[in-house]
Amino acid sequence: MTPAFEKLQKHLKQLPGLGYRSAERIALHLLVEKPARLPALVEALEEAARTVRRCERCGNLAEETLCPICADPKRDANVVCVVEHVPDLVAIERSGAYRGVFHVLHGKLSPLQNVTPADLNFSSLLARVEQGEVSELILALSNDVEGEATCHYLTEQVHARGKDVSVSRIGFGLPSGGGVLYADPVTLKSALDGRRSYS
Repeated sequence: MTPAFEKLQKHLKQLPGLGYRSAERIALHLLVEKPARLPALVEALEEAARTVRRCERCGNLAEETLCPICADPKRDANVVCVVEHVPDLVAIERSGAYRGVFHVLHGKLSPLQNVTPADLNFSSLLARVEQGEVSELILALSNDVEGEATCHYLTEQVHARGKDVSVSRIGFGLPSGGGVLYADPVTLKSALDGRRSYS
């Protein structure tokens, strides 16, 4: 293979979810099978790099100052769902079960990986709390040690500001159609802790 092909393959391989074979297949598809698609792809990438940025309020993807969700007057701006990453926001939006707004932290606290509060998108969220814009925070963070630590940190920071903000965490448990037999201990503990009355 040529040096230019290998360079393209190397860059494609760095994308999440792509291994050596997948990167090779995509590179061959673009250069050999469908070369007519390449200019449009390059143009779309360049346009996205020029125009897409973080929403100044929530950290979601935006082309204006605010993302479409923050700019939508039909959303309940007092209820804020806090997520780790933009794909988490997309998954919740796809469910159609939530009509509030979001806040994207772009990660979670992790002392082992040297991720501190200064590395995450906390300041704009706490500013929203201080300005009285938030009545409820829904923490939709991972069900792991780092997610738990991030939830505790956020809760402490919100309460330290003396605001009357309700803080809740999404429930975790057995997936729809899943059984107890194959669930891991953490999932079972979360399912038991998050139980609700059935009477």
